[in-house]
Amino acid sequence: MRLYAVLLLLFSSMLSYSQDCNATLYGTLLDVHDGSILSGATIVVAQTGTAVQTDLDGLFTITRLCNSTYQLQVSHPSCTTKAFSIRIQGDLQKTFKLEHHLEALNEIIVKGDAAKQTQTLYENKIDAETISQFSSGSLGDALNSLSGVSSLNTGNAVVKPMINGLHSSRIVLINNGVRMQDQEWGAEHAPSIDINSAGSIKVIKGAGALQYGGNAIGGVIITEAPKVPLLDSLYGKTTITGATNGRGGAVTSSLTKSYENGWYGTLQGTLKRFGDFEAPDYVLSNTGLFERNFSARFGINRIDYGLEAYYSYFRNEIGILRASHVGGAEDQVRAIASPEPLIIRDFTYDIGSPRQDVTHHLARIRGFKEVENLGRVTVQYDFQQNNRFEYDVRRGEDDQASVDLDLKTHTLGIDLKSTLSEKIKISTGISGEYQNNFANPETGVRRLIPDYDRYSVAAFFTGNYQMNEQWLLEAGARFDYTYMDALKFYRKSFWEARGYDTEFPDLVIQENGNQVLTNPKLSYYNPSFTIGSTYAFGEVYTLFANYSLASRAPNASELFSEGLHHSASRIELGDLRFDTEISHKVSLTLQRKEEKFDFAITPYSNTINNFILIEPTGIQQTIRGNFQVWEYRQTQAQLFGVDIDASIVLFDQVRFIHQFSLVKGYDRSQDESLINMPAVSTLNTIAYNNTNFRNLSIRLQSDYVFAQNEFPNNNFEVQLEETIETVDVSTPPDAYHLVHLNASIEALSNVYIGLNLHNIFNTSYRNYLNRLRYYADDIGRNISLQVKVNY
Repeated sequence: MRLYAVLLLLFSSMLSYSQDCNATLYGTLLDVHDGSILSGATIVVAQTGTAVQTDLDGLFTITRLCNSTYQLQVSHPSCTTKAFSIRIQGDLQKTFKLEHHLEALNEIIVKGDAAKQTQTLYENKIDAETISQFSSGSLGDALNSLSGVSSLNTGNAVVKPMINGLHSSRIVLINNGVRMQDQEWGAEHAPSIDINSAGSIKVIKGAGALQYGGNAIGGVIITEAPKVPLLDSLYGKTTITGATNGRGGAVTSSLTKSYENGWYGTLQGTLKRFGDFEAPDYVLSNTGLFERNFSARFGINRIDYGLEAYYSYFRNEIGILRASHVGGAEDQVRAIASPEPLIIRDFTYDIGSPRQDVTHHLARIRGFKEVENLGRVTVQYDFQQNNRFEYDVRRGEDDQASVDLDLKTHTLGIDLKSTLSEKIKISTGISGEYQNNFANPETGVRRLIPDYDRYSVAAFFTGNYQMNEQWLLEAGARFDYTYMDALKFYRKSFWEARGYDTEFPDLVIQENGNQVLTNPKLSYYNPSFTIGSTYAFGEVYTLFANYSLASRAPNASELFSEGLHHSASRIELGDLRFDTEISHKVSLTLQRKEEKFDFAITPYSNTINNFILIEPTGIQQTIRGNFQVWEYRQTQAQLFGVDIDASIVLFDQVRFIHQFSLVKGYDRSQDESLINMPAVSTLNTIAYNNTNFRNLSIRLQSDYVFAQNEFPNNNFEVQLEETIETVDVSTPPDAYHLVHLNASIEALSNVYIGLNLHNIFNTSYRNYLNRLRYYADDIGRNISLQVKVNY
């Protein structure tokens, strides 16, 4: 039997050699990303053992081939060897492509590549090591470490990012490739993102990144998942943090499995639990939090295609300072005037009313394909569901939510990135979105936000032209169309007092006693545009210049609010007549990037037409107590400021880091300052790093916030039983100075211990941007210990 097999093989071989084997295979070997030639590559024909190399122009030639199918093995230094199957029928020209930049494959397909999101705006970045220090905190806490980025707080647990004085719907937040839709309109609505799921965080202070949205009047925050290497590996980390203030802590863990063939999977989870936080002199009653998060992603990332599925679950229960909900007008006046909260109780882990309970689900599937002579085509679908419950102080119904909102969002998008030449790159895309908001009517109180359906369609185009080694030009345009179909009940007295009955009579579909049911159908057409340039001179200096026009449609809260916003502890009133906001922002950045001394200075100016703001206008008595009334209005706004980042090596292993932020905001229509503008601040750090001694790191920080000396007068009078009292809700608190210390060391192999002392001297202070500053001080000293294990 073996003899027959040998004879058969010999016969087959004789037949093959008797063929006309004069075919030639010739062609080029290129890099799959930028089309650059790959010289010195080796191409081996498996059947014959013939090996050739590409020349300086990336060209190769293989002769004496038969009309048959061959297996080729193509290899190149720094490339992953790849096999190709080809069929020869006479002479054949072929172009093979390899991934020349292995490090680029370490980027997950959600990122696509490591390039900047815009070339003409300076980007701030928070790396994985810094993120780890805020493991038990929030995204807003970490972002506060950047110049020009502050936060609008509701106590200590609700931290809402603010960029150059703007927040909420003016900030586009991208979480792992998905634009977050988590009812960001509320001042006390913190992002539904687990900071521990991020590998890096980028902040773009402007609307230049048009692929993410044209309404980023304030800027864009991008959280990106950690890289996954292209190798067979199993690794992870666990971080445990305990803190004295709040007497709680957090534990977070992740595990990643990767394969050399491109497949990978990651699981990650976080649990945080804190009781009441404490000011230097008293307990901040009912300010605990309980957060639990989970995420999973898996997929395949190859040279010319990839696919990834991602899911995250986020749930956060947050207590709101009990002293912020008071009784009658006299209690409200007394609470604001008192140096201490009117309600101070013993420490507890219980979270009572007022409180929030927020759950966010996010699911995404994304794939890309490199198309020859076209570029990278990416398709993504994502779904989000945000359930928001707000609990007010109620008699006998503490478990009945006063606000019950269910927001569902579906988004589908496709985009293309192309390299037209060595000098020209373009990116274009279209997307569609459907959003449904359901406000449960079974809460027993008036719904603040109505039921609505929102439809959005968008298209964008951006391109950059590298004129020479020093000079790059960038431009882009975007158009967003938004249609909103809402069902809203109004109090008849409010409807008529606003003049809606004469201006919008066609919106009324039903009248029932003192209620008016309306059906507003609103359309918004929002163009956006950006143009900029980057010029590099010398070896270390770069100048960024950018102009951006951004437009934003009013959100549901600004349009329809009419009632008590429970977790905000105030009555909010919107306006149906609001028009689109239009922003004109000009920014410059001079950057010096060098090891011993680097800096970035960024002055900017932002003129916003039809700017929507909310401000206090009085106090109103309700059956649930006495609350401040805050009303939305539109005006012409002007913001300008400067951000400075600098770093200099003082001694070997010792560096001085300086950050400075100034923003001024003015209401040009009323010739006064804008409310809730960040005060001037400066953060100075002495950093010591010794990589030769167990990676020892020590950072001493001086955080000084000046008093806000420009603010509007929103004080109002309240009629008490015998007197009329003026309530001061305008005057900002005094300046304050905090000192912090952070240290970490590699105690054992892959085991790191960190110590963080926040507000070392237990300073009493109130932050102008903390909405609860009327009722209590900010938190006092906090000592936290962190243990991180890499495996």
